[in-house]
Amino acid sequence: MTAGLVSIALCTYNGAGYLKEQLDTLIAQTYPDLEIVAVDDCSKDDTAAILHDYAARHPRLKVHFNTDNLGYTKNFEKAISLCTGDYIALCDQDDIWDKNKISVMVELIGDSILAYHDSEFVDEQGKPLNKKASDVQNCYSGNDCRYFLFGNCVLGHATIFKKELLKFTGAFNDTIIHDRWLAYVAANNGGIAFINQALVKYRQHFNANTNILKQERANRTKSSSVDKMQFQLDVLNIFAAYPFNADAQARFVKKMRNLMQRRMQSYTSFTLAYFIFIHRNVLFYILKKSTLSKINLSLKFVWGYKIKKLTLFNVER
Repeated sequence: MTAGLVSIALCTYNGAGYLKEQLDTLIAQTYPDLEIVAVDDCSKDDTAAILHDYAARHPRLKVHFNTDNLGYTKNFEKAISLCTGDYIALCDQDDIWDKNKISVMVELIGDSILAYHDSEFVDEQGKPLNKKASDVQNCYSGNDCRYFLFGNCVLGHATIFKKELLKFTGAFNDTIIHDRWLAYVAANNGGIAFINQALVKYRQHFNANTNILKQERANRTKSSSVDKMQFQLDVLNIFAAYPFNADAQARFVKKMRNLMQRRMQSYTSFTLAYFIFIHRNVLFYILKKSTLSKINLSLKFVWGYKIKKLTLFNVER
């Protein structure tokens, strides 16, 4: 007896270099009741040919091709919408899955609406980097959305969720990457479970969309402090607009959003810095930081947008 159909939502874009290895690990999954839904986002390499070839040989693989490039987050939204399973697992095009990954996750998700597992980092050639995701960030379990206000530990490729979660997600927003949004919504609607097993070899690329090991990247422009402030407020505006189940969490998020809004009109924001300081162990939980580092992070919020803008203006001059 299986727990129900599992859909694997696979998004591809110019992934021919690693796609065959990934597809082989999906086809080899020990969980019997499985469909693989692949959506290609207008690749210009041999990705489409590879997908056609595998689909012809493996009926569980269903392929779709976008006529316009949707981008990373919206392509995942489309792939998820095409899934018919009771559970949906997200999949990148270049990782290497343990053959028991889906079986383990379905068994251990329990009453939570979403579960995610640990991952082993490998380089572009698939060689171990002797580090796991849990070595560089704390992995949260529970039903408190506040842990995701300043970060995310739920990596998309490590995620499985019950289809009922889609009743609560609404449309994905390009401001917030899809895995962080799913984690935030899941924390409000059924909770999150962390599975302490490394079930994926997570390939690290020099130019990846997400680079959790923070390897150096060439030709990347660093965001200014004022840009980061605006981005933090944009994210909080979206989070604060979400219809919460827990009144206490709703009050917390909306208060912090309001304090961040005031910061954008001020030279200093002592009230915001103090608020973040007293809640630093929740807001900075995901970061593997010392107590002193968390205090220092809190104090950085003392400076308002106006002083940061003035400082940036003087530097640019």
